[in-house]
Parts: sequence; structure tokens; C-alpha cells
Amino acid sequence: MNSILYVGEHSKTYDVLWHTHEEWELVYCTGGEGAFAFENGSMIAYRQGDVVVVPPRLLHANSSSDGFTNIHMRMDTPAFHSKSAFKVPGDPEGRFRYTFNEARYYYQSDITMRELVLEALGDLTASYIMVSLSNSGFSEPVEQIRIAIMHSYTQPDFALDAAIRELPFHYDYLRKLFKKEVGVTPLEYMTGLRMKKAEGMLSSAWSRDYSVAEVAEMCGYSDPLYFSRVFNKHFGCSPSAFAKRYRAGGGAGTGLES
Repeated sequence: MNSILYVGEHSKTYDVLWHTHEEWELVYCTGGEGAFAFENGSMIAYRQGDVVVVPPRLLHANSSSDGFTNIHMRMDTPAFHSKSAFKVPGDPEGRFRYTFNEARYYYQSDITMRELVLEALGDLTASYIMVSLSNSGFSEPVEQIRIAIMHSYTQPDFALDAAIRELPFHYDYLRKLFKKEVGVTPLEYMTGLRMKKAEGMLSSAWSRDYSVAEVAEMCGYSDPLYFSRVFNKHFGCSPSAFAKRYRAGGGAGTGLES
């Protein structure tokens, strides 16, 4: 189960003709975008970061007007609860990029006992897919906003409103839909991710030499004073006080200046 039988790679390609496999095929798009077509007339559009999963003996083709690149693997009897092709959209934390790249490397290598690593990577890839499917109960526009935020929340120049307005829906409708499905507004969702990252940095010894301004920038804030106000509202204390509290007894100074 979850055994990786083959790993290949497409350099820039425009068309893959109709074909089938005896095993499951997992395709990770490393660049560009395109669409899979299936014998029943259905299609699955994809773009960079998406994984398309095709069950055995399902006739399919893959095409792109501008070209795509991908890593594709064939897997024996993965524990997917589906008999149809499906897509796992987006890879904001790079988990699939890591497992597919590692699988490609070990499959093509002559490293002794490489099969042990490939077996572990097969289990890990299948597990990531099943976890992603179990947490994908959001509508497509809401999921697009979530992915955009997760891709860019650490970038101070990320314009959340602009990203939402790029979608083909009314801004207020998307904001209300996001809050209905996720429980918070898009801004609150992004702020939560930024505060979680700030909490991790300020409570870690490895980051003790960073200033508040540097921590703020790495968490997506260009204005350290605004970052401190948001942090204080979220945690009830300043970033410096938080760092001192969590590093007390660690034998190291914080190095943080408000």
C-alpha cells in the first residue's frame, strides 16, 4: 500500500495524449497551468502547486496552451476514498513539493536501500493528500482566498484586498462567504497566521537576537509600531514583554528593542 512504483518528470510540455495506467497516478504541477480531460467528458483544471490524482485504468489526457511542467508518480493501492479523479488545490507550505522532489531524487538514484525512503515518501504523500481532502470543505473562492493568504501572509507588501478583488465575485459577497465558512474575516484569518508566527519566533531561543522591527517584517508587517499594537491586542502584552516571559530562565537575553 502507498508503494511508489515510478516517478517521472515533464519539462515544458503542451500535450500528453490519451492514455491509462494500471496504477494510481499522482501529478504535481511544478509550473504553468492546464487541464486534464477524462473519457466521461469531465475536466480538472490545475495550476502550479496543485496535485491531480487519477485512478487506475481511467483514460485521460493533459493539455496546456502555454505549457506546463510536473513531477508524476505511480502508486500502488493508496488508501484514497475515491474512485474518481480529483484535485488537491494549492501547496502553500510546500509539503507536496518536498515529497515529490524527494521521490524523484531517490527513484532516479542508485543509493543503497533507496526503497526504504521511497516507501516512507509514498506513505507521507498519501497521508498529506488524505489530510488535505478531509480539510477541504470550503467553496472554491474561499479556498482560493485561503491559499493566497497562506502563500503571502509573511510578505509586508501583500495586498489582501487587491487579491480578493481579483476574483470574479463581489468583494462584500466574498468577505461574507469567507466569514461564514471559516468563521473569521479574511483579514482576521491572515492576522491569526501572522500572530502565530510571531508567537513562535518570540518564544524561540534562536530568534532572540532579532529586533521587534525585524520580527515584525518577517511576520508580514512593515510598520513595527502597528505590529506591536496588533500583538498587544492579541496577546495582552508587548512583543518584548512576551519574549522575556517565555525566555525567562533560558540563560539568554532577548536582544529585542521596542
